[in-house]
Amino acid sequence: MPVQVSEFSWQQTPAAVFLSLPLRGVSVRDADVFCGESYLKVNFPPFLFEVFLYAPIDDGSSRAKIGNDMILFTLYKKEPVMWETLSLPSVDKEMMQRIREKSILQAQEKAKEATEAKSAAKREDQRYALGVMMKIEEEERKKIEEMKEKERKKATRELEAWKESQRQAEEPARIPRKETCHPGKQAEERGALKPPSLPRKAPPARLPERGRNWENIFSEKLKEDSIPAPRSAGSIQISFTPRVFPTALRESQVAEEEEWLHKQAEARRAMSTDLPEFCDLKEEEKNPDWLKEKGNKLFATENYLAAVDAYNLAIRLNRKIPLLYLNRAACHLKLRNLHKAIEDSSKAIELLTPPVSDNANARMKAHVRRGTAFCQLELYVEGLQDYEAALRIDPANAVVQNDAEKIRNIIQGTALKSHD
Repeated sequence: MPVQVSEFSWQQTPAAVFLSLPLRGVSVRDADVFCGESYLKVNFPPFLFEVFLYAPIDDGSSRAKIGNDMILFTLYKKEPVMWETLSLPSVDKEMMQRIREKSILQAQEKAKEATEAKSAAKREDQRYALGVMMKIEEEERKKIEEMKEKERKKATRELEAWKESQRQAEEPARIPRKETCHPGKQAEERGALKPPSLPRKAPPARLPERGRNWENIFSEKLKEDSIPAPRSAGSIQISFTPRVFPTALRESQVAEEEEWLHKQAEARRAMSTDLPEFCDLKEEEKNPDWLKEKGNKLFATENYLAAVDAYNLAIRLNRKIPLLYLNRAACHLKLRNLHKAIEDSSKAIELLTPPVSDNANARMKAHVRRGTAFCQLELYVEGLQDYEAALRIDPANAVVQNDAEKIRNIIQGTALKSHD
């Protein structure tokens, strides 16, 4: 049972009360101070000091200074009046208990309000950071669009100038070609321009006698007229229909793919936007896909902390989308938060089930990122296991093959040093 302390001194002014309490040789680290509007307690085992104040004080602005085996309290009054005594007179046990409970409830409510205010300020800071990043990206996008438009106009002007120069260079070559036309062709053109005349009845001509050369009278003319023009060169594009062999039922993954599609649909429906902490968010900020794209853009600009904040908010909205954990693991790798990268990669692998072709690339990336984190923690055996799992998914990946071989060499080198 604690020993009640009755040795203290106090002074007052109309605005404040100054209380001095000796610690009696107890360490400063062991002193526990609680202050409410009408209740003050100091617990420094085995001693206990408590006082039920005569009038309410402003516990938010009141101060306590500990040092030199002494605690000095500066308690600011809510009403500037002089107190008759420091504590309430004639306080029974029930009233003491009520004052204690009321003070504790008030302290809890104030702590809750402070926590909510801090959370609101943090959300506002995050929203402001996202707004600033969006504004910066919008300005960058406008600059890029303007540069593209300038380059397009410049290329158009250069192309028009080149066409004009080509047209001017071809003009002198066209004029002599018109002057050197064949006279026979000109006559044919003039004849073609004459209006057609009515046919006249020609006098009966004397047919040549049938002889040895009768069939070849116009043979030379017929040969010239019957020669066709040369064909123009060209190419024929042929496209073949891919041949698809039916998969045997025992090797088919139809059931797994249907299960994966079902899990994806359920993940899209598993939203938590009705929580109080999301009431102040905009509509686009309540969309995990929008937040994921936002995090991807921040990651591309090497703003990894802001990208982690975007992925955190998206995960709080929907905890069943594996790509959110996978992308956050990449951010943690860049920030050297290796244990968090391992946790996020493991969570992504857990959500990427059943293993089908649609999620093969994501599973391979998850194993590689977890293996990278293990290797950076010098856990090369665990890292090699993840790299080998990635190679089982994508055996033709040359980068993963090279990294796995480097890890094997490191493990073998470590084993050789231990034998030596």
